Amino acid sequence: MTRITSVFIDLVRVETRLYNVVSARLRAEQGLGLGQFEFLEIIDRVPDCRVLDIVGEVAITVGAVSKAVDRLVEAGWCRRAAHPSDRRSSVLRLTPEGEKLLTASRPVVDRELRALTAGIPQADLTRLASTLAALRTTLESAAEPA
Repeated sequence: MTRITSVFIDLVRVETRLYNVVSARLRAEQGLGLGQFEFLEIIDRVPDCRVLDIVGEVAITVGAVSKAVDRLVEAGWCRRAAHPSDRRSSVLRLTPEGEKLLTASRPVVDRELRALTAGIPQADLTRLASTLAALRTTLESAAEPA
């Protein structure tokens, strides 16, 4: 196995394990999974957030995002509203219940991630963040149509 293949496999395995542990903790304490948390975070952060904005951030299909948003709406955590300038589109807004859930969930995610990375020196985490940001930029640039 080449070094780059080994790095790739490690990256995938670490992401999967981190995701599963954090998601399980979040589900146990707040009743939502990490994917739902991420969607709520995006809806909260992106002004006039649309399904396509979430698609652009998480790199999954429109259909998958639309179904996930439907579940958030059914749970009462967000709602669809008319887009202010595009009648063909709708914007997503957190409901008061969704805002409350997101506020309560943020420290759970942060606490779990801090606990899981407690043995890693801060300088290494900073370097890892920079490396992952560079890789993400490269991948996102490569995915854009020419």
